Amino acid sequence: MIEFMNVSKSFWTGTQRKVILDRASFKVELGNSLGILARNGTGKTTIINMMAGLEKPDEGKIVRASRISFPLGFMGGVVSKHSATENSRYIAQLYSLDPDYIEGFCRWLCDIDEYFDRPVGTYSSGMRSRFNFALMLALEFDIYLIDEGMPSSTDVEFNRKAGAILRDRLSRATIIIVSHQPKTLEKFCRSAAVLRNGQLYMFETLEEAKQLYDYETQS
Repeated sequence: MIEFMNVSKSFWTGTQRKVILDRASFKVELGNSLGILARNGTGKTTIINMMAGLEKPDEGKIVRASRISFPLGFMGGVVSKHSATENSRYIAQLYSLDPDYIEGFCRWLCDIDEYFDRPVGTYSSGMRSRFNFALMLALEFDIYLIDEGMPSSTDVEFNRKAGAILRDRLSRATIIIVSHQPKTLEKFCRSAAVLRNGQLYMFETLEEAKQLYDYETQS
């Protein structure tokens, strides 16, 4: 479960204050995957990062009562000067998991040969994206956070293997996904919300959310 209680978040752009959330309150229960519709530039990534604990609210409280993933594709938890071997084993220890298993899983899924034992900072963007994706899939969570703006791999074989694992995980877990495209949410969620003027408007169905979102985007 994730609950936002009177949460406010804003940024100073240099010319004005941009409000992401204004005393917003909502809850996402386990088993009820949620899609959030929001236009580009309205704070989709910020909300996902707040859910993961990567960013703090200006005011209010965020309650996390489940195992919550870092955002899909998040690269902030990996130390560039260390190899994928060292990073995967360190992350395993943080989560009290078997380092041999986590390393072996990531090594198999990434399939980057000797580069797995080299510093992550020497990787191409595609290789680093594959490692971060593999690292997330190596850990099992109750709630998976997906930001449509996160980078993805262009490697066909990796996408095939990772996609199969991700589909299996998502079939048993709760998903929170943010997107500016309703079609993206149709694949994952039944209920949806619309981020508008600092508030998150919750709806039982995606169709209801789309009505408000379409009205907002056309007005």
